[in-house]
Amino acid sequence: MLRYLRLYSAFARFSFTRELMFRGNFLAKTSVELIWVCLMLVFYKTIFRQSSIVAGWNEAEYLFFVGCYITMEAFIETLFLENCLGLAELVRTGELDFYLLKPIDEQFLITCKSIDLSTMFNILMGSVLMIVSLADLGWPLEPARILLFVVNFAAGLAVAYSCLLMLASTSFWLTRNSSLMEMWWLFTSLMRYPRDIFLNVGWAVPIGTFFSFFLPVMLVIQVPASTMVKVFDPWLSLYLVIAAGAMLWLSRWYLHLALSRYRSASS
Repeated sequence: MLRYLRLYSAFARFSFTRELMFRGNFLAKTSVELIWVCLMLVFYKTIFRQSSIVAGWNEAEYLFFVGCYITMEAFIETLFLENCLGLAELVRTGELDFYLLKPIDEQFLITCKSIDLSTMFNILMGSVLMIVSLADLGWPLEPARILLFVVNFAAGLAVAYSCLLMLASTSFWLTRNSSLMEMWWLFTSLMRYPRDIFLNVGWAVPIGTFFSFFLPVMLVIQVPASTMVKVFDPWLSLYLVIAAGAMLWLSRWYLHLALSRYRSASS
């Protein structure tokens, strides 16, 4: 484990050096992320000027949900998204050969080699929004509830990472899988809204059920956010943790299945 931590530290230093080489790009992307978050908040503020409750969530509770989503999305984009999106290019050009020859776990190297520091500021913005929302609700800081939130947030992050890795692994069959990777943005759109919205409309119930229990992307934000500002559901929380473990195993198995189809650049 110490070896992997040292290697990841080297990845982080290299990513930082790379960002310093293109400061303009770093500032531009950070500015775009800030504008995106501000526009999102304006949108939700406008909605709550028309209604005080949305699917059982008041404004402070919903903004906590949004802050949790921003933080989760920032972790995914900072740590994994760029790496997974680049896997298809590695397969197409044959550069994956050099990764597989390294004396290190291939999944770790493929998905963690690059860190996108330009999106790290979103983690701070999302965390601040959650803290401000809790202050508006007047909630005391309960250590047990915070611990449950951290566990559920980590489980949600594992589910999101697993979905992204499985989508990226399809590049071994499709080579240019940009169309299929659009599914990731569909998943993030579903994560952005409470599942209560889909369970309160008859025709949308099958959608909410499928993306809650068969492909649990709608639980990624729902469960940790509900743990802090709504009623804690121990069974749903347990389901998310079990699903996270199962999907981590499944995504690793699927990656190795995909790697078994790879025949290197010479083939």
